[in-house]
Amino acid sequence: MTPIVKICGLSTASTLDAALDAGADMVGFVFFPKSPRHIDWATARTLGRQARGHAKIVALSVDADDDMLKRIVDALSPDLMQLHGSETPARVKEISELFGRPTMKAIGVATRADLAGAGTYEAVADTLLIDAKPPKDAVLPGGNGRPFDWRLTQDFHAPIPWLLSGGLEPNNIAAAIALSGARGVDVSSGVESAPGVKDVSKIRAFVAAARRAFARDAVGAD
Repeated sequence: MTPIVKICGLSTASTLDAALDAGADMVGFVFFPKSPRHIDWATARTLGRQARGHAKIVALSVDADDDMLKRIVDALSPDLMQLHGSETPARVKEISELFGRPTMKAIGVATRADLAGAGTYEAVADTLLIDAKPPKDAVLPGGNGRPFDWRLTQDFHAPIPWLLSGGLEPNNIAAAIALSGARGVDVSSGVESAPGVKDVSKIRAFVAAARRAFARDAVGAD
């Protein structure tokens, strides 16, 4: 798998530009009103036009119904639907068929048993996102900026591509790639100065650090 760097939760033209200029492979936009990264339909249209042709466009939703997903597709026309809720394998397959888009299913991981559950999605999703399991009292899905034990994925060999997420930032991305064996990474809060506020310098630093780490990893595998 060619290494993938994804910057998620973008919400402004300037930070999207920073991600694109840095060479991000995927840019993610959040459609979940409880999140500080949630964007409205007008913003989605504007940022979608800005990103198109420069990186893969990813739409993140959480247990969204068909009407919500249709509005997302109409506004953003994403290349990939990221499903970050409790969607079942049947629902993931249904979404892919209804909207004619590849899907990325997020899997919350705290233990090896959680990781084993990813297998139920391998036949219906196109990509997996291995993320930290949210705390029990969390309002938001995903890792909430917290890492999990990245060593759990060392022996994870899915038949479809997968990305690592959860607590990643410029200063730890090299260690995360080395410990996990990941060939794709996804960051959101780790490149922010405040919740929902992306930091241009952190975006650039993250992409550069991830590229260096992937290059070292490739050399070491030879």
